[in-house]
Amino acid sequence: MKAKNLKKKYLDFFKSRGHAVIPSASLIPENDPSVLFISAGMHPLVPYLLGEPHPEGKRLTNFQRCLRTGDIDEVGDAAHHTFFEMLGNWSLGDYWKKEAIEWSYEFLTKELSLSSKRLWITCFAGDKDAPRDTESAEVWKSLGVPDKRIFFYGKEENWWGPAGETGPCGPDTEMFYDTTGSPHAGNCKPGDKCGRFFEIWNDVFMQYNKTKEGKYEPLEQKNVDTGMGVDRTTAVLSGLDDDYKVTDLWGNILKTIEESTKSKYKGNEKAHRVIADHVRAATFVIQDGVVPSNKERGYVLRRLIRRAIRYGRILGVDKPFLTEISKSVIKSYQDQYPELEEKSGQIKEVLDDEENKFFHTLAKGLREIEKLGELDGKKAFFLYETFGFPLELTEEIARDKGQKIDIEEFEGQFEKHKKKSRSASAGMFKGGLADHSKEVIRLHTATHLLHWALREVLGKSVHQEGSNITKERLRFDFSHQQKLTESEIKKVEKLINEKIKEDLPVHKSVEEKEKALKSGALANFAETYPEKVSVYTIGKDLKKNWVSKEVCGGPHVKTTSEIGRVRIKKQEKIGTDLIRIYAIIES
Repeated sequence: MKAKNLKKKYLDFFKSRGHAVIPSASLIPENDPSVLFISAGMHPLVPYLLGEPHPEGKRLTNFQRCLRTGDIDEVGDAAHHTFFEMLGNWSLGDYWKKEAIEWSYEFLTKELSLSSKRLWITCFAGDKDAPRDTESAEVWKSLGVPDKRIFFYGKEENWWGPAGETGPCGPDTEMFYDTTGSPHAGNCKPGDKCGRFFEIWNDVFMQYNKTKEGKYEPLEQKNVDTGMGVDRTTAVLSGLDDDYKVTDLWGNILKTIEESTKSKYKGNEKAHRVIADHVRAATFVIQDGVVPSNKERGYVLRRLIRRAIRYGRILGVDKPFLTEISKSVIKSYQDQYPELEEKSGQIKEVLDDEENKFFHTLAKGLREIEKLGELDGKKAFFLYETFGFPLELTEEIARDKGQKIDIEEFEGQFEKHKKKSRSASAGMFKGGLADHSKEVIRLHTATHLLHWALREVLGKSVHQEGSNITKERLRFDFSHQQKLTESEIKKVEKLINEKIKEDLPVHKSVEEKEKALKSGALANFAETYPEKVSVYTIGKDLKKNWVSKEVCGGPHVKTTSEIGRVRIKKQEKIGTDLIRIYAIIES
């Protein structure tokens, strides 16, 4: 089965059961400082999972582009990916376990024609925080799944969330497909690393809220959140043991890699897979407005690009080659993501620039090696961490010098680095997802006034390109050629604070997206919003004399006087025609 056919089947199935099909959101979280990238289908829906009404109703479905880099070092096998698409369906306080499980079973056995006899199930075993999920198990039994194919596990395997220290969470039930008949088949059970069972779907039942005190309190609005990975499921349905053999996803990309590196996929699967995966991920990340840098999202992008280049060198490539592969990514995905083609020039520019920089960096690394004297594991890791210098290249140079790298010493340093990276990533989640504190809501509304004021002072060519809000400050990225002058900053601040003093009402309405845009509402990444949208208008006259009108997920203050006085603290030029402003609310 082709991936696009799986996606169509899935959306059609849930659409026929009352679900509104919503578009994939950007990889960049909207007003959510707790994560660098969208890493699950539910992330863009957090405000609605917490109770905010969704413009399209209580039943939703889509395929969402996601990015996870926590196990980037595992990429290179047949199944791990950094970028992937996740199919999902959601109930926002509507249907519950019975309907969710029954539809999962029906889709797998009827729509995908998987044998019901090869479905194995896991459920939550229960602990001091929440009881055993016998409710889910009983639904599975009513569908014909016998006791011997239902297993109960603890929180590590069958519990989702919260993403941070607090927030929505609950038990999940996972569906595994038995690949008996493969060389990996053996006497094992779902969750074992034996290769026999493939996790095909996960239904999460968000019925608790974890508090700061560590208590699990029942949620007023219970939600269903499901997830099915497109790459892996398509591979299984096609009888493949390698995700990269799914031709409509990877065929053109791998062919271009073979042509660019003059090496066949069967010769060095890991290198080809890493290049394919990382260029696919980088292409989507750049399309969503990220540029390489040494921190946060830019650092992740830089790491993806440089890792792809390093594996290109393993295949003998000593000149820039990623742009051609990126063209194949765009060709493979442009039907469902037309914005890739629209931004192909920007993607090429970023990749070319970063590749040229890295080849210069490699030259610096070679010069550094001459200063280091005898090479060892620690020095090899220093070169890797500081210059992105491939271990394989350091080993090759060491051999030429009659020296040998202690790989265990290098790996010991590498493990320390990974633990540090994981801790840093975990720190991103400390505040939990989508902080709805008063401070954040005030700053969220302030971004609308900031956007309006920048367009008043600098011109209508200014458009929001991203934002990040914490309790302490707002960060706002927008299109403009140069940094603001001191005079322009003062004008922007004056306009914002005048509208705050006027105590203007902030009105929410639900409108058809096209109608909202035609009426003058601004929308960042308009293509990622559903057909019905929430529109927030600031002003006393909602028909003609409004100040600001934007498509947004919310929440916001009721009137502008609740915001407080806004002050711009600093600005940065972060890319070609891209400026970043930091602002605070003065107490």
